[in-house]
Amino acid sequence: MHLAAGAAALPAVLRIARAQAYPARPVRIVVPFAPGGGGDIVARLIGSALSERLGQPLVIENRPGAGSNIGTEAVARSAPDGYTLLLVTAINAWNATLYGNLKFNFIRDIAPIASIARASFVMEVIPSIPAKTVPEFIAYAKANQGKINMASAGIGSPQHFSGELFKMMTGINMLHVPYRGTPAALTGLFAGDAQVMFDTISTSIEHIRGGKLRALAVTSMTLSDLLPDIATISEFVPGYEATGWLGFGAPKNSPAEIIDRLNKETNAALAEPSLRVRLAAVGYSAFAGSRADFSRLIADETEKWGKVIRAANIKAE
Repeated sequence: MHLAAGAAALPAVLRIARAQAYPARPVRIVVPFAPGGGGDIVARLIGSALSERLGQPLVIENRPGAGSNIGTEAVARSAPDGYTLLLVTAINAWNATLYGNLKFNFIRDIAPIASIARASFVMEVIPSIPAKTVPEFIAYAKANQGKINMASAGIGSPQHFSGELFKMMTGINMLHVPYRGTPAALTGLFAGDAQVMFDTISTSIEHIRGGKLRALAVTSMTLSDLLPDIATISEFVPGYEATGWLGFGAPKNSPAEIIDRLNKETNAALAEPSLRVRLAAVGYSAFAGSRADFSRLIADETEKWGKVIRAANIKAE
């Protein structure tokens, strides 16, 4: 009986030992975007914090292309040993519907580890638009159907999806004008070629403070620390929420004990005030949670934005 009990306990002991020994070499974080963007910066911040906690370097590998699909596919095909991680973003949830010919299934092939950070957007208009609140803008848009242009950083961008969700939930009609990136979209606003945009707060805040743009509301359910005096859209359009989020994933079948260890250490790093300050400086707030929480977020966001993409008939460029 003692031998049987010992044999039954052995797998659990081995799992614990493997988690304690991990990592024995550097860990690769695949960032499916070019260097220098918000996701890349956050990955480097959290990677540095985790390196200290895990005792091994976390090396960033940028694999941009195809709206993050190239890097995601590379991780999905990697060995499930805990040494290749993916910077997961809201774009992964969008792409499940936006692209019809992916060679991987994100929810099936990537195991969620932990959420990391979240960013809100801001609904902003040019000064010539008389609306100063969301209800005033909705009334103005309904009185000027088809005369308002909504700028974005491109088809399938966060600005695009945030605006399409707003259109769907309010019943107003705005013409989507996609630009090649946020700087070009802002230039279009300043020139009066577009009148409204749902932009990341960090890229528009100085223009808002300088009076070149007027902030009507933020897209998160809670107020933004960067724009604390600006209301949320959900105060006037119940249920509206559009945020960008980041987290870690790993190839399916990665050892559960290693994923649990990474979740624990990520949450511990996010509790450090110094990291939270650094995230806030680039427009993000710490977003810790359990593996189950992150898995649920991914499933919910995939379903939610799938409905928006299908309703607006958005196709990937």
